[in-house]
Amino acid sequence: MEDVVPVGTIVERPRANGSVAYLAQILLKKDGKIVHRESRTFDRKPMATAWIKKRESELKKDPSLIGVTARPSSKLSDAIDKYVAESLKEIGRTKAQTLKAIKRFSIANKECASIRSQDIVKFGQQLAEERTPQTVGNWMSHLAAIFTLARPAWGFPLDPDAMKDAQIVMKRLGVISKSNQRDRRPTIEELNKLLDHFTDREIRRRNHMPMCKMILFALFSTRRQGEICSMRWEDFEPDNKRILIRDMKNPGEKMGNNVWCDLPEQAIAVLQSLPQKKEGVIFPFVAKTVSARFMRTCPLLDIEDLDFHDLRHEGISRLFEMGWNIPHVAMVSGHRSWTSLKRYTHIRQTGDKYENWKWITELMPKPLENL
Repeated sequence: MEDVVPVGTIVERPRANGSVAYLAQILLKKDGKIVHRESRTFDRKPMATAWIKKRESELKKDPSLIGVTARPSSKLSDAIDKYVAESLKEIGRTKAQTLKAIKRFSIANKECASIRSQDIVKFGQQLAEERTPQTVGNWMSHLAAIFTLARPAWGFPLDPDAMKDAQIVMKRLGVISKSNQRDRRPTIEELNKLLDHFTDREIRRRNHMPMCKMILFALFSTRRQGEICSMRWEDFEPDNKRILIRDMKNPGEKMGNNVWCDLPEQAIAVLQSLPQKKEGVIFPFVAKTVSARFMRTCPLLDIEDLDFHDLRHEGISRLFEMGWNIPHVAMVSGHRSWTSLKRYTHIRQTGDKYENWKWITELMPKPLENL
């Protein structure tokens, strides 16, 4: 761009409401001819000046942009819509709902090029008025994905560095934080209460959801309730002591993340105690219903602060207490990152506290008697 002469100007324009808009314009000339022209409108002059400097720097670094008019004026809400529409992978219901909710806030109406770290921090503080730092952190994580992709993928002039700077500030201010890690583990007494209760219900009502089998399977397989309710008989390989978990939860992949997970012998025994089929869903129930029924029952039995997902935590911790190493446990839990398993190593004892537990010994295959 040696022969290209940049010309940046700012023009003040009064608005009907009495405020002033600042039109930032960039003209690039070569040999006296205009080879590039673009403009943006800002609410403040310093923002207009910063945009001119930044845009001229971009054009200097990448001459291929010269002659290509930048994307027309666009708002953050436009970038969000584009992200949702163009994502080839399923972004997940929670993330989609969060992005939709962000569009109801004033920051979504701001021009992409005008959003600075201060605007993002202000938005985070606004969220924090009614939400926990963990929830605000989740919202910002979803929004950060927009800032990462919008410019290189679709030409929206969002600044990813502004998001990074804002996240640093919000962490220091306590506006955002990582989700609290639960370490709640059920006691054998609590599990006995639950299993006795659901056994009684299943005896009284023939078509009652098989909560006992699902609780036992969750405990010994370390599977999440969503995975349990989507497992299929054709993916179960008892001879190989494993099952294929389709679309396993993963921060980077929501769909197509199919993982073979090893099954401890107690988990296999639970599945083999069910009516055997060649295909179809093993536990054809809605995951939310399973979790809700579990959560509603606990208070009735004077069990506090226990949810269905805590069974996974208990199951993984049990494997470590039995002396399993991290790679071995990961083959069961499905964790890709061994670092993630460090939080589960709350060793309270050694050995298997469920050995000879009545709820599982009845399901285990009986040894052949000597003839």
